[in-house]
Amino acid sequence: MSQHEHADSFFTPDTGGAASDRFPVPSELVRAATALVRRHPRLCALRRIGLSRAGRPLHLLSVGHADAAVLVVAGAHANEPAGGPAVRRLAERVVADPALRARTSWHFLLCADPDGARLHRMRDPGSLLEYHRRFYRPRGAEQPEWSPSYVPPDRLPPETLALTGVLDELRPYLQVSLHGTDLGGSWVQVTRDIPGLAEPFAKSAAELRIPVEA
Repeated sequence: MSQHEHADSFFTPDTGGAASDRFPVPSELVRAATALVRRHPRLCALRRIGLSRAGRPLHLLSVGHADAAVLVVAGAHANEPAGGPAVRRLAERVVADPALRARTSWHFLLCADPDGARLHRMRDPGSLLEYHRRFYRPRGAEQPEWSPSYVPPDRLPPETLALTGVLDELRPYLQVSLHGTDLGGSWVQVTRDIPGLAEPFAKSAAELRIPVEA
């Protein structure tokens, strides 16, 4: 088995086998997803669903064949790279557990903003100053998930059109966007009132010892 086919290839593709704690870049996520498809060709598929403004491909990894779908989105914000390894672990778990895909197909957008990920150059920042020197996050109108709130439909960026195209195609009963934060606490943002949401949210945060941001 080659290095790129190893289960940990999201973390060690370019280190000659040495351990690494950095986050994977989009191209590494694609290579590892490709290896997963090769190992499970009847269960998994990888396809391009669009191109970024700079011409970088957006890839969707699918696991399972059920009509009911879940969509998981990583890399919506360039400075929140934790979604990449989370997608890798979740995809591997779905592959390993038939019960998770018995009635649901899982679809993973490996990186919603590959251009932003390229510009956010945090590999090993070393200091807070170095982190901000290498920090990048596009303005709201250029962010895949936020742009519909800023610009009219005829001016949406291609990353947003790729995401909405997948939503129209799959009609998932659940979409999860993987974000991350370095400070503050956990919080929830909704588009309408959901009775009963506060109690399980607060319970989950307490069990994981994550403060709730007010």
